[in-house]
Order: sequence, then structure tokens, then C-alpha cells
Amino acid sequence: MNEQLLAKTFVELADNLVADFDLIDFLRLLTDRCVSMLGATAAGVLLADPNGELRVMAASDEQVRLLELFQLQNDEGPCLECFRTGAAVTAVDLSAEADRWPRFVAQAHRGGFAAVQALPMRLRDEVVGALNLFRTDPGPFDPVGTPIAQALADVATISLLQQRSTQRSSILNEQLQNALNSRVLIEQAKGKLAERQGIDMEQAFTALRSYARSHNRRLSDVARAFISDSEPLTGLLP
Repeated sequence: MNEQLLAKTFVELADNLVADFDLIDFLRLLTDRCVSMLGATAAGVLLADPNGELRVMAASDEQVRLLELFQLQNDEGPCLECFRTGAAVTAVDLSAEADRWPRFVAQAHRGGFAAVQALPMRLRDEVVGALNLFRTDPGPFDPVGTPIAQALADVATISLLQQRSTQRSSILNEQLQNALNSRVLIEQAKGKLAERQGIDMEQAFTALRSYARSHNRRLSDVARAFISDSEPLTGLLP
């Protein structure tokens, strides 16, 4: 494991809560680092919206985003169970869980996933979501990597919740609602860019995100500009 990258990740997750920080990019950082450092094939984050309904807020690739959506649409799967119980849920071989989550297991296998670990994003009694790690091969999860993944989820949760103690209105709820609106724009921009350039959705997202970072702009603002064709966005398109 890259210890320097791990230390950098903890700092980034602990230092991202400012007045107008980009929640989508913040959570995508969490999923990407779980994949690059902890041996997961893919990772996703589900967060509760202001009404308590779970939403897919980040995914390391398009395949796992669709699987997370499938869970929500069918109200079945380990990530929902993790959120509702506030406890980690681990399935080292999804084939053995077909009776427990029949529709989810079938869909996960179609997506190439054989094992999943869902970790709660919680602070004491408050559960705000779940960090979900997926693998293509069955077998136990790394006993060293699991507590590290939980620690990353904990730090991200603290960052999301830390301003609640100082302001009467819920900063998290405002950020989540803004992020939900941004997510719609980003998905529209991904689709438009993918169709225009003949690339897949993940490549389109990477292009939009790279442009936003290199130009010090919010991802949602870049997505909005691309959808409306309101500015040239030189360098976004190859």
C-alpha cells in the first residue's frame, strides 16, 4: 500500500469542507482512492438526501453506478442493509447470498462482481450513507484494508457533518440537494460528450472532471457550460 497516498487521502478528506466545496468531486475522490489503494475493483457511495432517501452520489466507474442504482430501484442489496442497520455488511461470495438478495446477486453477476463489502458512513448514532467496495473475485476482504476503508469513510463523514454543530440549518442537507442537482447536469453532460466523441460514459466523466480541475472550476459549472454550449471550453474536446 502507498502510505504517502494514504496519508494524503486522509488530509484531503479532512480538509474539503469549505463554504462552497464540490461534494461530487469530494466523494469521487473517496471511491477512486479505495480502488487505487485497497484492492477493490470498484467503489460507490450512497448518501441519504434531505428526506432520508438514499441516492447514488459517487461511483468509481459506470458499471458500479448502474448496480448501485439497481439496488435502490429494487430496494434490495447489501448497501441498503448497511445503511439501515448502521453496521458493515460483507459478502465474500455473492453466489452464496442468492436467497438473501436474489435480484441484486443476479445483477451483480451480470456486471462481473462476485464479492461486496458495504461500510457505514456514520458518526455515533447518525448514519448518512454507505461506502461500498466491489470485487470481481470471491474471497475474504483484506483484514488490513477493511479498517482503513472504514477509517476513510469515517473521516469523510466527519467532514460532511462538522458544520452541523455551528449552524442551525443543515449544511449537509443543502450540500446534498445542490449535489443532487449537479449530478443531473453532470449525467447529461456525460451523455452528450460520450455521444459526440464516440467514447464511453466513464471516459466522458474523466474528461469533464480533468477539465474542471485543470481550470480550477466546479464540475457542475463545466457540465452546465458544455450542455448549453455557452462557452468554447477549449481543451475539453480532443
